[in-house]
Amino acid sequence: MTDAIRIAMWSGPRNISTAMMRSFGNRPDTAVVDEPFYACYLAGTGIDHPMREESLASQPTDWREVVAALLGPVPGGMPVFYQKHMTHHMLPEFGRDWIAKMRNAFLIRRPEEVLASYTQKREQVALDDIGFVQQRDIFEREADRLGHAPPVIDGADVQANPGATLSKLCAALDIPYTDRMLAWQPGRRPTDGAWAPAWYDAVEKSTGFSPPKPPTPFESLRDDLKPIADAARPHYERLKAFVIRPV
Repeated sequence: MTDAIRIAMWSGPRNISTAMMRSFGNRPDTAVVDEPFYACYLAGTGIDHPMREESLASQPTDWREVVAALLGPVPGGMPVFYQKHMTHHMLPEFGRDWIAKMRNAFLIRRPEEVLASYTQKREQVALDDIGFVQQRDIFEREADRLGHAPPVIDGADVQANPGATLSKLCAALDIPYTDRMLAWQPGRRPTDGAWAPAWYDAVEKSTGFSPPKPPTPFESLRDDLKPIADAARPHYERLKAFVIRPV
């Protein structure tokens, strides 16, 4: 393991996690990796996701190989290694001791927003699919290790005030902030996962963080989604209590 700063950003799906990867990837000192446990998750669960076979073929399916790469040489020899992680990819059988070697941060979003967006891409959804329970578990483990809460940001705050929010996040991670994190060129990146054509249409058109949309009312969710939102909410609120405020 080299002396690089390794940042693990833990998010659920349908947050602004790919835009955050664009933001960090636009820094001159940072290499990024996109959802490195995705193939492990697909292989371990057998779940049917868009572009499943392409995704399985693009990454190792043994979590130990993934961890070795995350702790190994940083692509391009960069001093900062930003890792975009989906919390629901961390199946119970995957080892987690490596997480203590990262600077861990957590990206949250209201359950209503996550569910409304997720079901535009994949009609059926369960609580385990959206990562709230797993995100809290990783958060609590890291808070216990540190003796204090690790950095938490809300995607809505990033969208509403990206400069202030990212500046405070960088301070919490003990890395310098740069305005280059606020804007990037549109299009796909070589570092994007094989699944990008199915999921990244909006971010590929983006050149920065889009402004937040009005909150999705709970009452507007499909009836089958409301119990999932209710089950996810305590986990969201737990992390929300520690969120870094932009002002």
